[in-house]
Amino acid sequence: MVRRDPGEAHRAATPLELLFDLCFVVAVAQAGDRLVHAVVHGHTGHGVAGYAMIFFAIWWAWMNFTWFATAYDTDDVPYRMATLVQIAGVLILAAGVPRAFDQADYTVVVAGYVVMRLALTTQWLRAARGERGGPRTTALRYAAGVVLLPVGWTAFGFLPRGGVQTWVFVLLAAAELAVPVVAERSGPTPWHPGHIAERYGLFTLIVLGETVVAATLAVQRAVDRGSSTDLLPIAAGGLLIVFAAYWTYFIVPIHEHLRGGNSAFLWGYGHYLVFCSAAAIGAGLHAAVEQVTGEAPIGALTGAAAVTLPTAGFVFFTWLLHARHYKPSLRQQVVLPLTAAAILACTFAGTWAVLCAGGVAAASVAVSLAIRHHTSVSGTAEDQVRPVPTSPATHEPPRTDQEVPRRPETPPGR
Repeated sequence: MVRRDPGEAHRAATPLELLFDLCFVVAVAQAGDRLVHAVVHGHTGHGVAGYAMIFFAIWWAWMNFTWFATAYDTDDVPYRMATLVQIAGVLILAAGVPRAFDQADYTVVVAGYVVMRLALTTQWLRAARGERGGPRTTALRYAAGVVLLPVGWTAFGFLPRGGVQTWVFVLLAAAELAVPVVAERSGPTPWHPGHIAERYGLFTLIVLGETVVAATLAVQRAVDRGSSTDLLPIAAGGLLIVFAAYWTYFIVPIHEHLRGGNSAFLWGYGHYLVFCSAAAIGAGLHAAVEQVTGEAPIGALTGAAAVTLPTAGFVFFTWLLHARHYKPSLRQQVVLPLTAAAILACTFAGTWAVLCAGGVAAASVAVSLAIRHHTSVSGTAEDQVRPVPTSPATHEPPRTDQEVPRRPETPPGR
């Protein structure tokens, strides 16, 4: 197994990576469905906590595969077989989501997670075999962390439900996040900025797809009931939200920002908040539909908040981690934070809350485009779309060595 060149041209996601992502759709849908079930039955706090924990397992497993693949994807038979085992682990994890939510029984989820981690361990050991010096030590540290932590997760699966289980989860999650920090000290592994940007973009589309499904459900319910007064505004608002979310996320060439310094580390980890909130929008739309049709014993305010809160979170976190690096002027920077605040205010619009939130999100896109057009016409150089340096390291040329040219300084976690 030989490391990939992070400077290679035309690097793109492989069919195997797309299949891997497709299987994660099942896990994301299961987590969203159980979140809806908890919200509509008045167990919002329990549902949000369980959703955050389950989504961490989903997201971190995806992260492990994605960042390893960008460095060592050889696409040969052993690599494919190990990846297919990881996919099997994803499906086992997804099958255990209902039990984890309803009974706090994480044994099946942990079993699927352990399967994925053991398969990844073989990948890191294989990478270590082909490396020398610092890179070999890095690969062995990853293998050690990946194989040891499942022991803790196995014990976690048998803990009694309650506060102890929650605190143990927090400690184990922190340990997972620390593995890359420790491993990379002996030398960074290579990663391809364009490939990573594409992979994160594809997962963003997956989680936004839950919103499209929810909007479709609203239309279907309206047709079945023969009335569109209450449900079509939810469907229209949901589509406006997903269209605006797509436009906001994909308008920036983020791979340019990821080329230097430690920026990719926070960007990669921080996307947990982006993905989690995006998937929760679809769950919120399901809850809003249940509330309007009278099938959920929740008030209109709760139904509206189930949509507006994650939508505002997605807008804000996308700005904080992603879009702000290409908004050099103050008037460009304030658009998305103000949009998030306005979407939160839409919570109090009653049955029109979702449509209002979608209108605000769409309006923010129009305002951003108008500002860009105005600065382009006026020729104001500082307002043009370009990456905003966040540290002196951004201006440094990529490091080179004899083995791997243009290697970024610090990759995010695996």
